[in-house]
Amino acid sequence: WQLTATKAGRHTVREKGTYFILRELHRWEPEPHVLAACEKLIQVLIGDEPGPGMENLLEVTVPEEVEQQLQRLDREEEERWWRGQEEQQEARGSPPCPREHSR
Repeated sequence: WQLTATKAGRHTVREKGTYFILRELHRWEPEPHVLAACEKLIQVLIGDEPGPGMENLLEVTVPEEVEQQLQRLDREEEERWWRGQEEQQEARGSPPCPREHSR
């Protein structure tokens, strides 16, 4: 995230073709945390540039209720991923893998 915090950093990361590498990684990466990070970084790379005063994303103040909502959405996304993994393993007849809770 540090590389894409500033306008100049985002420009450099885009210029190096990082989006295409992340897109490929996203196709085969099994880890939910890595997938989520790829998706968020891809959104930064393909999204519109933030408006004036928001060029450095590390200096933007996020309201607490928005931060809580984003955290809730992250948890829900991870739960959906785990459910999908469990369903795939059940379909193959494999025992479910243990969940890792790093949050």
